[in-house]
Amino acid sequence: MKKYIPYLLCAPAIIYLAIFIGYPLLQAFILAFSKPGYSFTLENFVNVISSRGFKEAFSNTLLISGIVIPLQLSFALTLAIFVNKRFKGYMFLIYIITIPLALSEITAGLMSYSIFSSMGFLNKLLINLNIISTPIYFFGYIYKFRELIVIILSELWRATPLVFVILLAGLQSIDREYMEAAEVDGATSWQKFTKITLPLLKPSLLSALLLRTTFAFQVFGNIWILVGRDIPVLAGEAYYWQTEIRNSNIASTYAIIIATITLIFAFFYIKTLRSSYLES
Repeated sequence: MKKYIPYLLCAPAIIYLAIFIGYPLLQAFILAFSKPGYSFTLENFVNVISSRGFKEAFSNTLLISGIVIPLQLSFALTLAIFVNKRFKGYMFLIYIITIPLALSEITAGLMSYSIFSSMGFLNKLLINLNIISTPIYFFGYIYKFRELIVIILSELWRATPLVFVILLAGLQSIDREYMEAAEVDGATSWQKFTKITLPLLKPSLLSALLLRTTFAFQVFGNIWILVGRDIPVLAGEAYYWQTEIRNSNIASTYAIIIATITLIFAFFYIKTLRSSYLES
């Protein structure tokens, strides 16, 4: 009986994954590669990839991800190195930094909108300080560049804490004896960072990149609350085709494309950032 205990303990998790992830994923594949009257077809993918909506959504998703992810890594790594010095009150600073982790995408979007709307906190503050006389408009189709800036700022504030926590954990796992030995050898701070910290932080960087890239290509609620379809993204188009157009086949096609792109990036990260102990 004892030999079955590990399987019994794993059974709830396996059943959960099979019902709530495996079955929907299977259904998404079936819907993406079929349409009414056809048992198998690639027409959905041809129609989606050749459409203007997909090209715009794909470009916007890459643009937002290409800006947000490097900035998040830079900010999070800087904060993690600073906090890792463990000065007096550093725990309180960790709590402050990680507050956005408790917020959902929708909540973060609503808070960002309340700050940047024409009657929001930022405009009221600037008007009260006599810096501006009329509100600055951040939302609206004619202000797409400003909308993009708001989205980037909102995503940086919302998701950087996740990267920060991962990198801070990685930094705290580095044995301080390496740094002490480097100091004895006369290494500079930059040499210690590039020759010791970064190489030993590769597993944490890989985890952070994988998670952030996955979430970046799935980002939807925050953008939908702030700008709707003014700046379409891939996940938003999947939602639009499912809820507004009522076309599950096209919506599933978008979902499969998002998953495929994410897997490609994940493979690239693993090949380029894989630590030497993983290569052996």
